[in-house]
Amino acid sequence: MTLRTRIEEKLVQAFAPERLSVIDESPLHAGHQPDITGTGETHMRVRIVSAKFAGMSRLARHRSITDLLKPELDAGLHALAVEPAAPGEPTRW
Repeated sequence: MTLRTRIEEKLVQAFAPERLSVIDESPLHAGHQPDITGTGETHMRVRIVSAKFAGMSRLARHRSITDLLKPELDAGLHALAVEPAAPGEPTRW
């Protein structure tokens, strides 16, 4: 199972999102550090709309996602960009 698939499954289970997109941006970061070649799943972007975010601050939304994905971050996920929203809130995607 790919890292992207694992992340998607965890987010679906935890947040029951209305919309979800997990994007592997690793190739965009090749060469930023000597060990970042762009071939692994090192940089991910999560775009998610979930009713569970209603009433939560932006910081609380980010923390809930990063707490859920801590094992992936500890195992080598180098960067995680998070774009969370509640239903009805504007998104840039």
